[in-house]
Amino acid sequence: MEAKEEIRARINIEDVIGEYVQLKRAGRNYKGLSPFSNEKTPSFMVSPDKHIWHDFSSNKGGDVFAFVMEVEGIDFRAALELLARKAGVDLSQFDSKVNKGLAQKKERLYQALDLAAKFYQQSMIRTSKAVEYVFKKRGLSKEVVQQFRIGYSPVNDELLRALLKRGFSEYDLRDAGLVVTRRGRPSDMFRGRMMVPLADRNGRIVGFTARLIDDQPNAPKYINTPQTILYDKGRQVFGLHLAKEAIRRVGYVVIVEGNLDVVSSHQAGIPQVVAAAGTALTEDHLRSLSRLTNDIRLSFDRDKAGIAATERAIGIASKLGLHLSIITTPDGYKDPDEVIQADPKLWLEAIEKPQDAVEWLLDDYATRYDLATAEGKRVATTKALELVGQLQDPVEQEHYMKLVAARTDTSLNALDAKLNKLHEPDAPKRLKESKAQPSSNSSKYLYQDRLLALGLSYPEVRDTLIKLDTQGLEGDLRRKVLEFIRWLDGRHLADDILEKLQSDELRVKIRELQFLSEQQYADYDDSLYYEASKLSKQVLIETKTKQKDELARAMSEQTDPTQRQEANEHYKQLIHEIQELKR
Repeated sequence: MEAKEEIRARINIEDVIGEYVQLKRAGRNYKGLSPFSNEKTPSFMVSPDKHIWHDFSSNKGGDVFAFVMEVEGIDFRAALELLARKAGVDLSQFDSKVNKGLAQKKERLYQALDLAAKFYQQSMIRTSKAVEYVFKKRGLSKEVVQQFRIGYSPVNDELLRALLKRGFSEYDLRDAGLVVTRRGRPSDMFRGRMMVPLADRNGRIVGFTARLIDDQPNAPKYINTPQTILYDKGRQVFGLHLAKEAIRRVGYVVIVEGNLDVVSSHQAGIPQVVAAAGTALTEDHLRSLSRLTNDIRLSFDRDKAGIAATERAIGIASKLGLHLSIITTPDGYKDPDEVIQADPKLWLEAIEKPQDAVEWLLDDYATRYDLATAEGKRVATTKALELVGQLQDPVEQEHYMKLVAARTDTSLNALDAKLNKLHEPDAPKRLKESKAQPSSNSSKYLYQDRLLALGLSYPEVRDTLIKLDTQGLEGDLRRKVLEFIRWLDGRHLADDILEKLQSDELRVKIRELQFLSEQQYADYDDSLYYEASKLSKQVLIETKTKQKDELARAMSEQTDPTQRQEANEHYKQLIHEIQELKR
């Protein structure tokens, strides 16, 4: 038995989901308010029989693993590990010999880091100057110190000796980033510093940030754990394990530069704040946060590094379909921590009035370069068009092109020509070559799920799906379901057929669609055949509209008159077919 099946057999889906959603019995199923939308009428359903859930307000659904991934904002492996702990399943027994050894090694390092955090906490309590710095100088409360497990590293090699006594080897401690070599012998990595643990999404410690608490000439103010098999600064989002519930609740996340800015924000009652290794914001950071929200608000210093980080983030955010905005701290304050120390309300007000990131950068360019001169315009428009060129959505591109034109007193034609020149030789024309992809949010394709749900449950409507091109459906999984329905032909879908499917992902999707069919069509008064025909027609219209748009783009670049004429005839035919379908 695979790990997934073992976990699924040991836990009840309604118990796991019940930890996040208040569920009430509704016949054989359970019902509750969606955790993914602000609905007031319950439409979130759980089927213990099928081990499936479906949220009708957002058209999300799946098995218990899909729910944990969605609600916790984690990937499949993390969801598997979380549920394995709940079910009491040892995942190492399912790993290969190599993976099993790596899993055991990681577990060993987790244990060492957790013990190190406890050691640092106890060391802080015993050290008066550390207590003075943490509680008086930094102004941290006892509650937030405990919440973030803040401690202190003594100046001698006390941690090394303590962990060697607990059975850890020197190699374990080096691999965990706790020990380095000094003067030819092993020594504590961190000395005489306030210790702030770095945790993964599940709260397990993977490393530390260490800050000096007194002046040491030539010593860096902060040092971090080096890269290890547990810690990767390109993926590490500080404070996420403590912020994720608040992020989901308020619908946005604030990213700051400093870890102590995060700690101060949590202390001030503003927990939707995280940090990502200074301004080194990566696609992995934003992808991780995108599982919780698409509203990303940055609060970086308005210096060269902060501006460069914002410019880099524009393209990444656009690629991931995220909205990026900028928080400006009040004048006279260096960072969020200083604002909070003065008045937490000022920080909250700044957070709630962000400015669109591209507009913020355009404003910055307008103040940095003299737009009254040709040289100033040249540099400002080059910087602005480099931003616009990163955007994936043609509507967004056009919007910002107009803003750039207005702010620099330049014509759209001139900007168009310059953008094309900047992108030569790869990028043909502005907007035409946009890499925009159809939105993949589930609710947009609810009509496709309804059609497939009908096809699975009611053999008499399946002939309405015959004309459909599988490519007309969004996503590989929906296409596979359509192929499965065609394979079924006139047979009813039975559990024994479903259990023979080799793809667990496909099996879960089919069960979810069965559940959708039960909830939406069991008491349907109108003709199911008419409903299926209407939905099939919608898929056909969408498919032909996409073909028409793709053909229009190709025609604009076609130079051969004969081929252009043939394409034009095909284009007219597609328009005619779309109009006929709409009638």
